[in-house]
Amino acid sequence: MIEIFGRLGIALGLGLLIGLQRERTNARLAGFRTFPLVTLFGALSGLLAESYGGWVVAGGLLAVALVIVGGNLPLMRGGGEPPGVTTEVTMLVMYLVGVYLMTGELGVAIAICGAVAVLLHLKPQLHSLAARIGDRDFTAVMQFALISLVVLPVLPDRYYGPYEVLNPFRIWLMVVLIVGISLSGYVAYKLLGVRAGSWAAGILGGLISSTATTVSVSRRSAEMPGTAQLSAFVILVASAIVFLRVGILIGATAPSFLRTALLPLLAMFVVLIAMGGINLRGPAGGAGPLPEQGNPTELRSALLFGLLYALVLLAVAAANTAFGDRGLYVAAVLSGLTDMDAITLSIAQLVSTEEVAPATGWRLILVAAMSNLAFKAGVVAMVGDRRLLGRVGFGFGLAGALGAGLLIAG
Repeated sequence: MIEIFGRLGIALGLGLLIGLQRERTNARLAGFRTFPLVTLFGALSGLLAESYGGWVVAGGLLAVALVIVGGNLPLMRGGGEPPGVTTEVTMLVMYLVGVYLMTGELGVAIAICGAVAVLLHLKPQLHSLAARIGDRDFTAVMQFALISLVVLPVLPDRYYGPYEVLNPFRIWLMVVLIVGISLSGYVAYKLLGVRAGSWAAGILGGLISSTATTVSVSRRSAEMPGTAQLSAFVILVASAIVFLRVGILIGATAPSFLRTALLPLLAMFVVLIAMGGINLRGPAGGAGPLPEQGNPTELRSALLFGLLYALVLLAVAAANTAFGDRGLYVAAVLSGLTDMDAITLSIAQLVSTEEVAPATGWRLILVAAMSNLAFKAGVVAMVGDRRLLGRVGFGFGLAGALGAGLLIAG
């Protein structure tokens, strides 16, 4: 009995929350009193359904729909401009939230109500975001939907090929994970516009592609020598974010492995961030142009990463079988030159299947990361300003020394 009254009280509170939001927007159909009543009606329908069957819930939903139609009849007869249907849909959702409060998980119902409240409150911001999305950005969203919702479900979840490491579903799942992370950075980049703070430039560059960021910023420093200090900051921060990205990938694919790999990753991250900070004078949010970033959801890029990941899986498995740990270190150096994602996911898979010990796994990833830093230093040397090379080289050199120390001490 106490639990029932408690859930009814929560239904009342959730309805009041949504009703208050609608009242503040001068919603014509329902407001501060109507929404609590609708949510309580749903809760009572859910309670009665336990004794009289699901038809009670269906009948209640039909009743709410009829109330909505009746409330809109005067406007429809008057021939006025058709209103939006946000309030009407919200009433239906809150009725079902009330039902679920009595029949399902309490936390789920509260979370749904919270999401509804946020969506209603952020109307201006969401409309502004929609207006700022161009055709290219909309295409990026649709391509991600294709990659994740169309291609992924139809792939077979079986292992094929030599060494039994090629699973189409799991390989493409990693593609979706990588593209999703990169798309998040790309969306943030588009929201911030062409110019953003130097911190944002480094962070977003690391999320999207630290290598592409290094190339772009190095070229800019060669054209504008006075930007060497700020360019070094962006490159070092982007390279530091790579270690956070690696941690996210490990946590998503092999959570138990993250406990072993976390400290070395954090140590490298801290050193690179600190070296970046040395290159930043004045306020930490000083403005700096974001390097131009490409669409991370293009199908060709996704296919290329899937192919690269599959090749790295085969190379790592072959090296492990033929040469043991020594072969894995060679594969890590080669794979890490231009991309950290594929080797990270490959090592995480080997650790999760207990083919490689966690202590060896983090060393392999660290070796790949040091190889990646060396490659980016070479990029700076080839296309960047000489002063930029000195600043970036010093930061990368210190990080490399720390990595070597961790490998020896560990």
